Amino acid sequence: MKLWLLRPVDGLQNNDNPWEPWFYKVFGFVVRAENEEDARNFAHEEAGAENRGEFLGEKIANTTSPWLNAKYSTCIELLPDGDAGIVLREARDA
Repeated sequence: MKLWLLRPVDGLQNNDNPWEPWFYKVFGFVVRAENEEDARNFAHEEAGAENRGEFLGEKIANTTSPWLNAKYSTCIELLPDGDAGIVLREARDA
């Protein structure tokens, strides 16, 4: 089994950004899965409002599955080598 880190892609345009505005959304996952496809599917199933593609009836993105699409999210395998430290801390304060 492998560990995967999933995050939104940096630099998405505001008119096609599932994470804008940031309310009720998930901004990162660390997933244990055999492969990237399975990791993306786990993230998709546990997503927040970023999967809606709209906010208050207004279209905010051209997708309702950003965790499945490399245009919107990254999915990289975490390897055991590297510096000690935190892998993911995702905080959004209001």
